[in-house]
Amino acid sequence: MKPETNIPFDNSFARLPEAFYARQTPEKAPAPELLVFNEILANDLNIKVEPSDIAEIFSGNEIPNGADPIAQAYAGHQFGNWAGRLGDGRAILLGEVIDREGQRQDIQLKGAGRTMFSRGGDGRAWLGPVLREYVVSEAMHALGIPTTRALAAVATGAPVLREQGPLPGAVLSRVAKSHIRVGTFQYFASTGDNPNLRVLFEHTVARHYPHVGTPLELLRAVLKAQSELVAKWMGVGFIHGVMNTDNCHIAGQTIDYGPCAFMDEFRGMQVFSSIDQTGRYAYSNQPNMAAWNCAQLATALLNLEPNRDTAIEAFQDEIGTFGEIFMADYLKVFGAKLGLSTPIAEDADLIETVLSAMQSEGADFTNTFRALTDDSFDARPEWHSSWTDRVAREPNAREVMEAANPVIIPRNHQIENMIASAVNGDLSPIKYLNTALQTPFDPQNDDALRRPPEPYEKVAATFCGT
Repeated sequence: MKPETNIPFDNSFARLPEAFYARQTPEKAPAPELLVFNEILANDLNIKVEPSDIAEIFSGNEIPNGADPIAQAYAGHQFGNWAGRLGDGRAILLGEVIDREGQRQDIQLKGAGRTMFSRGGDGRAWLGPVLREYVVSEAMHALGIPTTRALAAVATGAPVLREQGPLPGAVLSRVAKSHIRVGTFQYFASTGDNPNLRVLFEHTVARHYPHVGTPLELLRAVLKAQSELVAKWMGVGFIHGVMNTDNCHIAGQTIDYGPCAFMDEFRGMQVFSSIDQTGRYAYSNQPNMAAWNCAQLATALLNLEPNRDTAIEAFQDEIGTFGEIFMADYLKVFGAKLGLSTPIAEDADLIETVLSAMQSEGADFTNTFRALTDDSFDARPEWHSSWTDRVAREPNAREVMEAANPVIIPRNHQIENMIASAVNGDLSPIKYLNTALQTPFDPQNDDALRRPPEPYEKVAATFCGT
């Protein structure tokens, strides 16, 4: 590694007790090849890496000075069922850096090989999910939605075996405010390890919520963060697909882009995840699932209360506020999409009328809302006059809508086409798509990226990368 390469690590999580993680060296990649590197993000993270070092470092072949690779422990509920201990089965935290804004950020290698938490898996990732997460997470960031980021994608040169047969392997370098989840709290609560649960609480508060003083206040802060996040997801038609407690980020970032997707035509109970057989994590169910996940956090945090029985009522009351909190965030997001900078409670009826009409007509979610901004409706739907009457009372309605309604999103068929090209050695689609998605509100974006899928292009299901 050349002396010009410098990643200024400061690894606070690795200084916690060893019950929090297992030290883990990434497996070697036989022929690492850089696919895409986020130079702007690297600069924001104060990272300097010589071009010839990038593939070696971000495949896991070379451990840079100051790194302290670990696999983190956590537990969780998966599709409502207690799964017990989970942990990083195919991800290794290289370490943490302080970015240019003074914020601590994790750098994690996803797909870097087996760990003690792999549970029979190979610890690897194949190229498709790596590129999907790279493009979609960066697109979410450009849309203004709290999310993990993508720093690099590196092909390993080794195949991974999946149901489809051997597929090209890859490693994603993921950046996050942390990788602390609701499931991290559940891990220590479920084993009765209250001393380390207290350590986790104090670490989380210091890192994410320095204004918080008690477990109840932490719960309140997480409820708000999750409410804002899910409202923003819904505002762009995003469906996470695996809102398990191990994928519920304690600071309200979007984490784990497995079987996720953006809707084309609007359907309230749309599901894309191939493993969500009951629609638990359908588009319209996401607020309820966020509240459910926060209830599991509450159950874990109760272990820190000196008098658990008397604290239960206060924690239950706090969870009971989620509906009201979410409705305020939902009105703010969808009000802006309709040009309402100061939405009122009665606007919920207008929003519901618009969405119901879109569903009945099979209207494209993104293009319909953007058409309001462009005033480009070919026909006036029945709700249009009610909306124009309401928006007439709003100043700067067009500017509000232009800032809330993207021109383009990462459409499922475009992502799949990009992956197919990359598998065949053509990386130009990922570079083109990724560049365009950095300016999703720009009306000058290519019309081809606005186009909904043709019937033969529609993606019916998305899949987990494991």
